[in-house]
Formats: sequence, C-alpha cells, structure tokens
Amino acid sequence: MTLRQSGTMSVRVALVVALVVAASLLVVQASQDVMKNLAINFAKPLDDCRKEMDLPDSVTTDFYNFWKEGYELTNIQTGCAILCLSSKLEILDQELNLHHGRAQEFAMKHGADEAMAKQIVDMIHTCAQSTPDVAADPCMKTLNVAKCFKDKIHELNWAPSMELVVGEVLAEV
Repeated sequence: MTLRQSGTMSVRVALVVALVVAASLLVVQASQDVMKNLAINFAKPLDDCRKEMDLPDSVTTDFYNFWKEGYELTNIQTGCAILCLSSKLEILDQELNLHHGRAQEFAMKHGADEAMAKQIVDMIHTCAQSTPDVAADPCMKTLNVAKCFKDKIHELNWAPSMELVVGEVLAEV
C-alpha cells in the first residue's frame, strides 16, 4: 500500500466515522423533538386535572422541571396528576395500567414512528413491572414509574430541552 493509498483510506475512514456520528446526532435530535411533542401534548389537560383535583402549584413546578437532569420528583400529587392526564388521554385500561395499543397510537400521533413508539411503551411497561407497588397507592406507583421512565429517556439522550418545551407551551397559551 502506498502512502497515497493509505492517506485515501484514512480519509474514507474519517468520512465514514463522520457520517455515522452525524447520523447518530440526527437520530438523537429527532428523538428529542418527538419527546418534546409528546411532553407538550401529554400535559395539555394539566389545567383540567389541576382544577378537578385541586392540585398544588408544586405539581406545575414538577412538570416544568420534569426533563431536567438531576431534578428529583418526590411529590405524590405529581403521580396523581400523571394518572389524571393518562386517564384523560385514554391511555390507561380499567386497572389503571398503560394500555399499550392506545399509548403507542398516542406516541405515533405526536411524531414517533412505529419503532420509537413501541420502544417508549416498552420502557414504560418495563418501569411499571420493575417498580414495586407502594402500599396500594397508585399515585406513588405512578410517580416511581415516571422517575424510572425519565431515567431511561436520559440514558438514551432523548430528553427534550426544557426551554423548547416551555417556549412551545407558552406560545400555545
């Protein structure tokens, strides 16, 4: 192999690596955009739930900070709000478990392709299965599932920018 062939080979390898990195960044950005759309549309009925359940302002704060890495969700009322939202969006079954088909449809309606929607539903299902019931308190169980799901989304680097989420929510108001 000549020096010129070796140099050409190095350029090709560098281009392939650059293309793979660029494609990965595009997938992550697309996934973050989908998660942003899901977060915005999931939270749309929050005002209704706040009024019906007389939820404190701390629940709104939790939703505002939900995707911030390191933000700790501890308010059981936030779990109740997530249950209320899920119910209003009709993605729960009679036993307050995630209805996989309707949840996958919700994700696809708001930008996820079929594979991503299935992955999101599978993550929530895995979190629900691995999270122990807390003294038969569905709000606390839901809060713990939400924390698990949030961690999994951060592991994939899919968490949306909170500035973008808040900006879009405020633009709709």
